[in-house]
Amino acid sequence: MKFLEKNWKGLLLCLAISIPSWFLGKQFPIIGGAVIAIIAGMVITLFIKNKTSFEQGIKFTSKKVLQWAVILLGFGMNLTVILQTGKQSLPIIISTIAASLIIAYVLHKAMHIPGKISTLVGVGSSICGGSAIAAAAPVIDADDEEVAQAISVIFFFNVLAALLFPTFGKLVGFATNTGEAFGIFAGTAVNDTSSVTAAASTWDSMWGLGSATLDTAVTVKLTRTLAIIPITLVLAMLRTRKEKQSGEAGKKVSLKQIFPFFILYFIAASIITTIVVSAGVDAGVFNPVKELSKFFIVLAMSAIGLNTDIVKLIKTGGKPIVMGFCCWVGITGVSLLMQHLLGIW
Repeated sequence: MKFLEKNWKGLLLCLAISIPSWFLGKQFPIIGGAVIAIIAGMVITLFIKNKTSFEQGIKFTSKKVLQWAVILLGFGMNLTVILQTGKQSLPIIISTIAASLIIAYVLHKAMHIPGKISTLVGVGSSICGGSAIAAAAPVIDADDEEVAQAISVIFFFNVLAALLFPTFGKLVGFATNTGEAFGIFAGTAVNDTSSVTAAASTWDSMWGLGSATLDTAVTVKLTRTLAIIPITLVLAMLRTRKEKQSGEAGKKVSLKQIFPFFILYFIAASIITTIVVSAGVDAGVFNPVKELSKFFIVLAMSAIGLNTDIVKLIKTGGKPIVMGFCCWVGITGVSLLMQHLLGIW
């Protein structure tokens, strides 16, 4: 009862934003419900003069619900199938992830971009957009404005990729009688799943390939998503070491307080999925859980939007956009280069 007394107003406000955003995201998948929710939250918060009664619920939604979303995301990942079908694209995935993280680190140092926003943009660009940002944000203790800024940057280049890459694929000479080359390209060079599917579906429609490109792109994208696990664990270890080094004399630093145990639950969920599917159960049984995970991300993004100062976001958004652009160009170039070297394109 105490939980409801403290949080119900904020939770209700977040639900009021996230439910229509969820349905709008279904209608406009190139944008996605998460982006619609975060923008709606940023606009609505301008008209709320006193947020005191909403603050507890909004904070709970932006932190805890986001962690629950990541845990549930694990139930959609059959590690065995993804690893088996993603072998061909694995060198490209590793190369593009490394390129993005290196570019983000170099620009962080060269342009003096804050560390947390640099990490979120780098991870979001290299792995899977909003889901990777959702996983990394609690690990590095990023605030809502940093998360909103990273999501905004990733969204911008997602939309550009979904719109431009099918035409770009034709210009660079991808085979039009098969979806393999463009599917691998979309799966490695586009950030968020919604934009990957949009670009791949467009290529299928352009050349009458049914769902061949889409199937390849989604498989590659799921393989790439697995990188959430090692990346977040490394970030957790780095933060743990930093916290211990900066601890005051005589002050104990608790690993339990620092380490993101929800990532371990995410791994456990993935293992459960793998075991259950290997035992002969249809993977479709996890579809409702996957949908709930996506809705929780939209719900959390509405809370993050409500906690974001849109004016400040616009004023400070220049450098992260430059970083996002450089990561995007770097990933695109490395993906094309690796496909060429491997004889795929």
